[in-house]
Amino acid sequence: MASAVAKVPTLINTAITQARPKLNIFMKYARVELAPPKLSELPQIRQGIGNLITSAKTGAWKRQTVKEATLNVLVGAEVIFWFYIGECIGKRHLVGYDV
Repeated sequence: MASAVAKVPTLINTAITQARPKLNIFMKYARVELAPPKLSELPQIRQGIGNLITSAKTGAWKRQTVKEATLNVLVGAEVIFWFYIGECIGKRHLVGYDV
């Protein structure tokens, strides 16, 4: 038992050494992808929403390839699933609210 306890610091240092490159890559992308939009990006967001509305009105969604349509469906399903997972977390039950 004493030998196992003596190996713990070595195991922790090894784990930290191996995890550091992956954590650095994660942090690199997290700073970019998880940051809130800046004020300078608002015109791009407005233009993107306008393009989305225009393509819905003109029927551009009908001219998508199967690959693009599948990707859009998967992204929409992911948004819906995360919404329902958040609802379950918020109400702290799978079914119904605890009144």
